[in-house]
Amino acid sequence: MIRRTHPGEPLSERPGHTLVGVIRMPDTVQSPVQAIMKRVVGALAALISAVLIVYFDRDGYRDVNDDGLSFLDAVYYATVSLSTTGYGDITPVSSSARLVNVLVITPLRVLFLIVLVGTTLEVLTERSRQALRIQKWRTKVRDHVVVVGYGTKGRSAVSALLGDGTEPGSIVVVDTSQEALDAASSIGLVTVHGSGTSNDVLRVAGVPKARAVVVAANRDDTSVLVTLTARELAPKAQVVASVRERENEHLLRQSGADSVVVSSETAGRLLGMATATPSVVDMVEDLLTPDAGLAIAERDVEPSEIGGSPRHLPDIVLGVVRAGTLYRVDAPEADAVEAGDRLLYVKKVTPPKEADPR
Repeated sequence: MIRRTHPGEPLSERPGHTLVGVIRMPDTVQSPVQAIMKRVVGALAALISAVLIVYFDRDGYRDVNDDGLSFLDAVYYATVSLSTTGYGDITPVSSSARLVNVLVITPLRVLFLIVLVGTTLEVLTERSRQALRIQKWRTKVRDHVVVVGYGTKGRSAVSALLGDGTEPGSIVVVDTSQEALDAASSIGLVTVHGSGTSNDVLRVAGVPKARAVVVAANRDDTSVLVTLTARELAPKAQVVASVRERENEHLLRQSGADSVVVSSETAGRLLGMATATPSVVDMVEDLLTPDAGLAIAERDVEPSEIGGSPRHLPDIVLGVVRAGTLYRVDAPEADAVEAGDRLLYVKKVTPPKEADPR
């Protein structure tokens, strides 16, 4: 039974095939030669199947020469049948003529059909493939990260996630700019076209099942509305938001953001530090890049470390996270490590160019 959709029906309640163009699954990289070879192999498989069917049932066919069907006759019949050529007033009779028809005329005819209808078939096939992949994705998506806004901040957030080991397929980007979504899709991210302020769009992006939501909107008022909507849909998800002005930070926290980054003040501090101590800025940039040099990471406390001081561990510990609260390493609460704590420490990351070639 075909389910009809209504213009006012929410996106989150529509079937997968109606969301092609709203949700875009990452494309698989394939060269044109590979695509053509797959089509050629499929055509050959169909031709061989038809030849075998005709040949094994050759007693049921009649040749105009009335001398029975040979294997070459079966190949010829299957060829002209699959290519929709039919039979005209001029037909090859000799074996050599039929062989030329099979080896030369038919490949040219197939090439013509590929050029003529290939584009239409590709569009239809891609749309069907997208619909199936969208339906499968919607039923299985969970514990992913939704990034609302794919501008400068959103791209940097995605780069940090990828550098920290997050799979591209578990990141969903929501934006209204098709150019931004195309850029996200080109690196393997799932994209959703729409406004992050819409409850319906965030549902389509799977926010209720997400483990984290990154709000990287360009306007503070938009960030507040997106944060409110995301927190309503996902009460247990980690919501991280960016804000331009410090005076709006409390609004985001009241809206449900677990962490708020004030982008303008952070950039301003780095600019000020760069005038006197540019090497410090380089070190901060290094620590904020998870896939090269040094990086700030978080890990569970090992049993052998319980009861000891975090300052005496082999790792450079910056703080202790206990019951969701961060204590700096010099705080009295962090004098001894307890069971269930997590350590915020500096780890060394070997970039690809310094990796051991062995």
